[in-house]
Amino acid sequence: MPKEADHMEDGGDKESKEEQRQGASGETVRKRVRANTPSPHRGNTPQASPPRFVSVEELMETAKGVTNMALAHEIMVNQAFQIKPAELPEGSLERRVKEIMHKAFWDCLEAQLKEDPPSYEHAIKLLAEIKETLLSFLLPGHGRLRSQIEEVLDLPLIQQQAENGALDIGRLSQFIVWMMGSLCAPSRDEDIQKLKQITEVVPLLKAIFSVLDLMKVDMANFALSSIRPHLMQQSVEYERNKFQEFLEKQPNALDFTEKWLEDTVKSLQDSAATGGAASDSSLHPLSVHNHAYLRLLRWDHDSDPFPETVLMDQVRFQEMQQEAEQLVLLSSVLLIVYTTTGEAISGLPGLMETLKNTVNVLLADMHTPSFSAQEVLATIGEKLCVELSQCLSQHGYSPFSADRKSALKGQISAAIQPDNTVRMLMESRVHNYLLASLESSQHKTPPPLPGGLAPVSKELKELAVHFSRLVNYNKLVFSPFYQKTLQKILAPGESPGTDT
Repeated sequence: MPKEADHMEDGGDKESKEEQRQGASGETVRKRVRANTPSPHRGNTPQASPPRFVSVEELMETAKGVTNMALAHEIMVNQAFQIKPAELPEGSLERRVKEIMHKAFWDCLEAQLKEDPPSYEHAIKLLAEIKETLLSFLLPGHGRLRSQIEEVLDLPLIQQQAENGALDIGRLSQFIVWMMGSLCAPSRDEDIQKLKQITEVVPLLKAIFSVLDLMKVDMANFALSSIRPHLMQQSVEYERNKFQEFLEKQPNALDFTEKWLEDTVKSLQDSAATGGAASDSSLHPLSVHNHAYLRLLRWDHDSDPFPETVLMDQVRFQEMQQEAEQLVLLSSVLLIVYTTTGEAISGLPGLMETLKNTVNVLLADMHTPSFSAQEVLATIGEKLCVELSQCLSQHGYSPFSADRKSALKGQISAAIQPDNTVRMLMESRVHNYLLASLESSQHKTPPPLPGGLAPVSKELKELAVHFSRLVNYNKLVFSPFYQKTLQKILAPGESPGTDT
C-alpha cells in the first residue's frame, strides 16, 4: 500500500498457527511478570530479595523486553516460522478506517489524472515510492537491473515530462511490472501475470502496491531463512541476557522453575527409596535436568504453573505431551491385538499398517473436549474385529470366535484406564525412549527402540528429535540459572561445577 494512505497500518504476522503460538507465548510471559509478589506455591517461605515497588514504566519496559525475547526464541526453535502480511480483523474499526483512507487516496489520484491537463503530483510520489521499493529488493550483484531502474524511473526527468505534458504513466507501469517479474519469487509469478492483464492506470498502480507488499514479505522471509543458521550463538546470548534483565527486576521470577527442579529431585529420591530405578547416578545434575524435562510431558497444565524458563514453549510441550499420549494408546491397542490374536496374524503383509491407520483415524480427536474415550475405544474394538476376521479368512485361518472377539474388545476398552497394565508398560517405554534420546542427543546416536514400539517407530523418532532439539536449546540459554538452582538443591555449600 502507498505510504500516504498507510500510516495507521503496522507490518506483522497474525494468521499462521506458528505466529499465534508465538503471540500466545509472549502474552503468557507478560501475564507472569510479577511485581515481587510471593508465589502461591511457596507459602511463607522467605524470599531471596526484599520486596520493592515496581513502577509502571519499569513493568512496561520489562514486558517489552520479554516480548522481544519471545520473538527471537520463536525464530530459532520454529523452523517453519515465517512473517505473514498484516491483516486487520474483518469488521474492525481499524480496517474500516484503512479502507476509507485508501479509497479516498485512489479516488483523488484518479481525479487528478482525469483533469485537463492531468495533474501528476500524487502519481510522481507513487513512482518514487515504487522505485525505492524496487531498489530495496536488489542484491549487490544486480548492477544491470539497478541501472535500468535508475534510468527508466529517473524522477527529475519524470517531473520534467509531467510539466511538459509528455509523461506516459502506462509505459512506466509496464516497466515496473516487468521489473517486478524479474525480482519476485516463483510463487508470485501468477500475481505478475494478473498485473499484465490490467489496462487501466489507477487499478494497475493499486494492484502493483499490493503485490509489492507481498514481495516485501517474501524478501523478509528469504533473509530470515538465510541468516538463521548463523543466529544460534547470538540468539542464546540475547535470550540469556534478556532473561537476566528480567530477573534483576523480578527477583522471584524463578520460583516455579525452582519448584519444578525440586519436585524432580524429590521424585527421584522417592523412587530410589522404594526400590525404583533411580540411583545415585540419577541425582547427577544432568540426569535430574533430563528427568525434569520429561516431567513436562506429564504436566497438569490446568492446575500447575509452568516453569518460567520453558514458559515460551509451553504450547509446544503440551502438543508433544498429547502426541506422546496418543502414541502410548495407539501402541497399547496394537500390542493387545497381536498378543491376543497370536501367531495367526504375525507377519501378514500390510496388516499392521492397516490396523494402525484405523486406530489412528479414530484417535485423531483424542484431545478435543467432545472426545469420548470409552465410545471411541468400543468403536475401535468393533472395527478391528471386523478387519481381523476378514484377514484370517483370506489367509485360511479359522474366523474369530465370539468369545475371542468379546475378550479383545474388552481389553481394548480397558486400555484407556490409567492403571491398565499394557498402557502403563507402553507409557514407560515411550518416556524411557524420550529420556534416552535426551541423554544420547549429544552423541547424535539414537537409542535402541524398546519392544512393542516398532509400529510407531517413525512417529516416536520424530517426536524424540523435536523434543531433544527444543530441550537442548533451552539448556543452552538457561544453563547458568539451572546450575545455580541445582547446586542449591543437590549440594548446598559447594560451588557449581557441572553444566546442565
